[in-house]
Amino acid sequence: MRVLVVDDDFMVAKVHSGYVERIAGCTVAAVAHGGEEALELAAQLRPDLVLLDVYLPDMSGLEVLSRLRTGMPDDPFVLVVTASDDPATVAAALHGGALHYLVKPFDSAALAAQVHRASRIRRDLDRVRDQTDIDRLFGGAAVPAATAAGRRERMPKGLTTPTADLVARTLREHGADLSASECAEAAELSRVSARRYLEHFVSTGVATVRLRYGGTGRPERRYRWVG
Repeated sequence: MRVLVVDDDFMVAKVHSGYVERIAGCTVAAVAHGGEEALELAAQLRPDLVLLDVYLPDMSGLEVLSRLRTGMPDDPFVLVVTASDDPATVAAALHGGALHYLVKPFDSAALAAQVHRASRIRRDLDRVRDQTDIDRLFGGAAVPAATAAGRRERMPKGLTTPTADLVARTLREHGADLSASECAEAAELSRVSARRYLEHFVSTGVATVRLRYGGTGRPERRYRWVG
């Protein structure tokens, strides 16, 4: 997975590049600090994934998104990464064809989950044979319950499908993000158990996690369903 990192802040671009390089099988193809530079590098290098900031010095990242998404099979996936959580910006990114939308600051695990998701989708595109495969591409495989063919995903050791379904339903129905404690309370589980399932969902790309910083102590991990 070759990644183009686009951010006007040199330090943020360096941090995100470091996140990418930690992911097995991924490499930073190039770094751009403006929209025109990003478009030129994308045309030259044909990256698999673009990490795209919205606020760029010469044009909006949303315009860059629209110009990257041409409808061709080899278009790069675009992951919008921005400090903005404005609903209009989120909607524009969604309708523009962004793979996902991460609000800064986020940790390396959140980015890794989306990179793995992009890799799986690209791989599965070459294996489409029937409606079940299409459903999986459009989100069917993200749900840890029965698939369209009636099969069930194999859960990691120590996790069970019924509890995974419960935690997934709790996270989906809440809409906004939840901490492990909040999810545990809503699902009537222990915090430790809820967190194990939440981290499993992050690792499989159906949930994201962001860090919320408070006054003191470690930042709180907040989970959101994206599958």
